[in-house]
Formats: sequence, structure tokens, C-alpha cells
Amino acid sequence: MKRNFLFAVMVSFLTMTFMSYASAPKGSEATIKDLKAAITGESTASAKYAAYAKKAKEEGYAKVALLFEAASKSESIHAGNHRAALEQLGETMGKVTPKYEVKSTKENLKDAIKGESYEVATMYPGFIKTANDNKVNIALISFNYAFQTEKKHKVLYQHALDVLNAGKENTLASKYMVCPTCGNTYDGEAPNRCGISMKPKDRFITIE
Repeated sequence: MKRNFLFAVMVSFLTMTFMSYASAPKGSEATIKDLKAAITGESTASAKYAAYAKKAKEEGYAKVALLFEAASKSESIHAGNHRAALEQLGETMGKVTPKYEVKSTKENLKDAIKGESYEVATMYPGFIKTANDNKVNIALISFNYAFQTEKKHKVLYQHALDVLNAGKENTLASKYMVCPTCGNTYDGEAPNRCGISMKPKDRFITIE
């Protein structure tokens, strides 16, 4: 009887220990909600930018299309990172159905700038603060990767719009390099290591 009791206590202890590692930390509900919102946002951005790239090609803006393709790949990396963080917290999320509207390339660039501006000024700073307060490090890393990259995307899109308005689309980059770890996006040649995640250059995804 004593042996059975001790065995039952041990099983109970191991079960509780496993559950504590497999489930989200206490008080992380807000960060879980933020991760789901970020997955939806980044998945939508990836699909939208891919559609914008197709439109740019149709309008004869091949170099703007390259930028949209690179950003689309970057956003898909962010979405994957967020989903991995969510799953590590013991949560899952269903399929995302992106909703967006494709207009002219100039209008699409303005929409991209608007979206990136919101993420940089409001969305990710808020998500990062909450994850930091909740001490959810895996989400904090994922959010920061996206935040640092979106700041670059905003600049790239604004430059592309300015150049397009000036009729100098041919001066845009002919190649983009995207970090597979954090989505960091370089117009042209990347440095030997990613400026955000330190990923070696030879692992980067090249869009040209």
C-alpha cells in the first residue's frame, strides 16, 4: 500500500511538472492574444505584398515588385516565428484567411507604408511591452525581430514611392536579401552577418 501511494505521488508530481513546462506561464494571456493578432497581421501582410508584387509587374514596375516579394517573404518569416512562439506556450491557432484589396502600385505602396507605420509606432511596441511585463521571452524575441525589420520596411517602401513619383524606378535595387531567422531585409548585398539576428550571410534568401 505504501509503495502504491509513493508511486501515485511520483506520477502526480511528474505530470504537474510536465504540464508546467508545456503550458503558458501564469499571466501570459495578453501575450498569447498578441501573438495571435501578430500571426494574423503578418500572414495577411505576406499574402497582400505577394499580390502587390504581381500588380507591380503588370504595371511594368519590376523593381518595385522585387521589393514587395522580399517583404512578403520577410512577413511570412515573422508569422512563422510568432506561430512557433505560440506553440511553445502550449497554444495553437487555426488557418488565417487574409483580407485585402489590390489597387494601383502607388496606392499599394501608400497602403504598405501605412501598415508598417502602425506596426512600428503602435502594434509592436505595445506587444513588446506586454511580453516583457509578462516575462515571456520567446514572444519578446519574436516581436523584436519583427519590430526591427518593419522599421526597415517602412523606409524601403517610402523610398520606393518617392522614386516612383519622380519617375526613377530604375534606380531601385535589383536584388534583396532576407534573413531566414528574423526577416531582416537588405536592398542589395547583405553584410556578413544579419544586423538583427547575427545569421550568417550565406544562409540568407536572395530575391532578384
